[in-house]
Amino acid sequence: MDRLFLVVDEPAWLASGAKEILESQFLQATTNWFTDFELNPKLDDVERGIEAYRECQPDLIIALGGGTAIDLAKLIGSLAVQAPSARDIATGRSSIQVPGKPLMAIPTTAGTGSEATHFAVVYVDGEKYSVAHPSMLPRYAIVDSRLTTSLPKHITAATGLDAFCQAIESMWSVAATEESMRYATDAARLAFGNLVTATNSPTPEARKAMSHASHLAGKAINITKTTAPHALSYAFTSRLDVPHGMAVALTLASILEFNAEVTDEDCNDPRGAVAVRDRISQILDILGADNVEAASASITSLLSQINCPTTLEAVGVKTSDDLRCIVDSVNAERLSNNPRRANTKQLFNLLQTV
Repeated sequence: MDRLFLVVDEPAWLASGAKEILESQFLQATTNWFTDFELNPKLDDVERGIEAYRECQPDLIIALGGGTAIDLAKLIGSLAVQAPSARDIATGRSSIQVPGKPLMAIPTTAGTGSEATHFAVVYVDGEKYSVAHPSMLPRYAIVDSRLTTSLPKHITAATGLDAFCQAIESMWSVAATEESMRYATDAARLAFGNLVTATNSPTPEARKAMSHASHLAGKAINITKTTAPHALSYAFTSRLDVPHGMAVALTLASILEFNAEVTDEDCNDPRGAVAVRDRISQILDILGADNVEAASASITSLLSQINCPTTLEAVGVKTSDDLRCIVDSVNAERLSNNPRRANTKQLFNLLQTV
């Protein structure tokens, strides 16, 4: 590979130790760096990246950082070679027609699993969109927990919660398969068993377990995508600046209780309510709970132990108008993966319990 295009979270490059480990590997190639972006990919970031990409015409794209850097690299590499505009593809008016150059993803957080998925998130005019194509799956991934050791406590907690929620949601998703269940159950066990230690008193073993959990959860949602907790989370992040993993985890316990009451009449899974309840019983087993109420309490306890919000009021949702705003912003595609159908009134009532 003669020409490399690097999409790098610069603080992560320096703090994670990646500079010392990887810099010498790039000396034999012409490297072009793109570091001009903020947290959560915006269309403006993508368009600047596309311009830089086209100037260097790389043989390989390397993404280093958290989910933002990896998603951004996917978007830049894929959209730079399309005829339609980045805006049209990001907003769903056009689609990806041809594959981009190969991508190597090197995560420096343990949470998003973006190195194992074929989709990426982008914000356009404040609204969140997902772009997906099989060619967006990174061809190579280097998952090394040593790159996560410098993460501060709140980022370890937030990204770890994202992995945990991805795994749980994948287990009850209408698209769950035998393969996705293997990934998701292992990821959920690892995350539930190691997140508190990785956050509060990190050990190399706990960090390694969380990196593994994140990668497995990514492989799981690459098959199933996410469900109601993610569908409701985006407004918490875009409107209230709640970190993504914490935003998803806010409603996880309540949605577990909601989904556990699924019937054949409101079941969204063609395999029926019994199949959904069987997968939820496997979730209870992972959480060490005898019933749904105990499982819900275990999730709330996990959040409390890592100093994450457990109520909507704690993140600034205080009025009925605030709740309606969250419900009105729900992501319909993610909600359609939920095993129990939920209308606007049910979502509003569910949020009132959080």
